[in-house]
Amino acid sequence: MRSKNTKLIFIVTLLTVAAVVYFIVNNKKSKQSFTVENTAPTFKKEGELSFISKVDNETITVIDIEVADNDQKTAQGLMYRSSMPMNAGMLFLMPREDIQGFWMRNTYIPLDMIFVNSNKEIVTIHANTTPMNENSYISTAPALYVVEVNAGYCNKNNIKEGDKIDFTINK
Repeated sequence: MRSKNTKLIFIVTLLTVAAVVYFIVNNKKSKQSFTVENTAPTFKKEGELSFISKVDNETITVIDIEVADNDQKTAQGLMYRSSMPMNAGMLFLMPREDIQGFWMRNTYIPLDMIFVNSNKEIVTIHANTTPMNENSYISTAPALYVVEVNAGYCNKNNIKEGDKIDFTINK
């Protein structure tokens, strides 16, 4: 009789542990997908930005831009997005020209970060930044604007430091 009770207790305990583990794992997964689904904005075209060659002042390429023009949008940036259209990017309008630093916290896609001064001249490019990284990517000179595009975009389009930008915002 005692061995039947011991086996029964063992089986009930094992099933209870399995049910608890199952609940914890599935609850954690649903919370993660809930967080990403509810905080992951989709790209919204708010203007266009041109990259202009320092050599001949000709347009190199044009992208659609989403604009981060306040503290909340700047803090959110491109976090939680799983993709961005190929010829698109985000333009950050900083409150003052200064040394700027950005990170890749909660950013799932690799980016090229382009720092631009008040004369709209590119002063620093950090190409192929590492997703989900909290290291700071710092401008090498004061910048008033920051442009983020998909990683490899600068190399593919031969965008270099010294080139310029120009943009229009549809707001």
